[in-house]
Amino acid sequence: MSARLAVVTIVHGRHDHLRGQLAGLRRQTRRPDVLVVVAMDDDEVRGVVDGAAPPGWDVRHASIDRTRGRLPLAAARNLGVATAVAAGAEHLVLLDVDCVPSDGLVARYGELLGSLDPSDGPVLLCGDVAYEPDPREGPQPPRHHPARPELGAQEVRVVDDVTLFWSLSFACTAGDLAALGGFDEGYVGYGAEDTDVGQRLARAGGHLLFVGGAGAVHQWHPSPSPPVQHVEDIVLNANRFAQVWGWWPMTGWLEQFRDLGLVARETDGRWVTLP
Repeated sequence: MSARLAVVTIVHGRHDHLRGQLAGLRRQTRRPDVLVVVAMDDDEVRGVVDGAAPPGWDVRHASIDRTRGRLPLAAARNLGVATAVAAGAEHLVLLDVDCVPSDGLVARYGELLGSLDPSDGPVLLCGDVAYEPDPREGPQPPRHHPARPELGAQEVRVVDDVTLFWSLSFACTAGDLAALGGFDEGYVGYGAEDTDVGQRLARAGGHLLFVGGAGAVHQWHPSPSPPVQHVEDIVLNANRFAQVWGWWPMTGWLEQFRDLGLVARETDGRWVTLP
């Protein structure tokens, strides 16, 4: 008997994107045993899910408030995982709400999770995510991220650079994520919580695997570059990360923010937002 598998997604707004993801989950060649949706400061999410989730699915809802006025992405993922484990899930697939899974994503992740050897240490699996272009550019196919290879359907590649871990689409066993300590809830809002997990994976002697056959499409939404709407989150989370790990993440964004007059660097190296 295959292990019980849960799909976990966290949501604030983006209700049409959530409907798109749910439509993708309906098309899966292997349906998830549990679907967990965590609403972050959004009372409308339950209604969206109840209106779009397939009848008869085991759907679990959870909700979490903002923390100091910011969306608690790390804590929301931990809450979703805890809800899934309480529902008996041993295998976990975490999808960003913007991601529409390919028809075989759940089956492929489940197959690979079932083949892992626990003696090899913790493992995180990342499927490919292709990005929808801005619709104002006219009809175009989704674009693959330049830092990530497009793999064949049966290909698996060990990745030494753990900074390439991202939580847009990943899978792991519940035991492996627990061994890593889950997501550090000291990161609040956007940025660095993924990179922190990658560092703990490396420290634990674990492995990051890119896998083919578990693709997803990231639905387009407006997003400034650099992401100035997240400047406060990024500064606070970068400072926290540097305290823990001794080096600075997201330096490209931080330097762009500095050039825009949004942030500055103190003599001790810390970044601060400017009024």
